[in-house]
Amino acid sequence: MLSHPAHLISLGFGSGLSPKAPGTAGSLLAWLLYPLIRTPLSEIAFLIMLGAFFLAGILAAERTGRTLGVSDHGAIVWDEMVAVWLVLLFTPATLLWQACAIALFRLFDITKPQPIRWADSRVKGGFGVMLDDLLAAGYTLLALAILVALFKP
Repeated sequence: MLSHPAHLISLGFGSGLSPKAPGTAGSLLAWLLYPLIRTPLSEIAFLIMLGAFFLAGILAAERTGRTLGVSDHGAIVWDEMVAVWLVLLFTPATLLWQACAIALFRLFDITKPQPIRWADSRVKGGFGVMLDDLLAAGYTLLALAILVALFKP
């Protein structure tokens, strides 16, 4: 993990090395880190930072995937982390809504409804690693918007 900065990033600062459910471990770490990285920034600055994190994730996941010999190795969780931060930006700021958002994201990331499944099977390399989680974030935000409309916070 420490042999190259790309590995530290793509492995979610070690959370991706969890022996069970590394994607969930990375998502939970992202949730814990969210207040620290979100608070000092405006929404626009935060979105720009997430864009930079997405691009860095492409490069980091590509390098780590090559090193591990598997393009989308389960230990690569930076994709989950960036997607969770995007989802949390648009989630009502209560623990209950945030927990719901994380659970929905994990559901969509694990089950991979279309077109996530298509992207996961056809788009390879670092971009493919990052893309399927971005799509899962989109599904999450849509489901969350419906829930918020039904159960106004």
